[in-house]
Amino acid sequence: MKIFIASDHAGFELKKFLKESLIQDGYDVNDCGAHELVEGDDYPQYISKAAQAVSEAEIARRDGHADKNIAEEVRGVVIGGSGQGEAIVSNRYDAVRAAVYYGGPEDIIRLSRMHNDANVLSLGARFLSEGDALNAVKVWLSTPFSDDPKYERRIKEVEEMMKK
Repeated sequence: MKIFIASDHAGFELKKFLKESLIQDGYDVNDCGAHELVEGDDYPQYISKAAQAVSEAEIARRDGHADKNIAEEVRGVVIGGSGQGEAIVSNRYDAVRAAVYYGGPEDIIRLSRMHNDANVLSLGARFLSEGDALNAVKVWLSTPFSDDPKYERRIKEVEEMMKK
């Protein structure tokens, strides 16, 4: 699985930790920045690169221009202070479904995959320890999308709404 990862200054150290851990676990990780810690940098420039990569893969799969399983093989992990702004940026891209996690029950992570087929996970670095963040990412990456047709139908409804 290819993972596009990005953060601003608030998530920089957590991104470094997650990137190294995911590479050790055998994931293909593409770091979209920031590549150095710059206090006060702005997250959209980095998050947009990860979201765009996920979007392009998902659109190719959806439109039949790529292997049907490509969307299952490409995901994004974006990190900021709360994760909220990063999710907002990510969700501006076609076919990206970003979910925010900054702690709490793991079920919310699982449901983001099972019911919403979230392909970007946005983490709030100011609210998560390294261990909790890594556990959340592993749970999220290992949770499949449900095969229940109602969830696929709902995703298509959202996509149609976005075209208007």
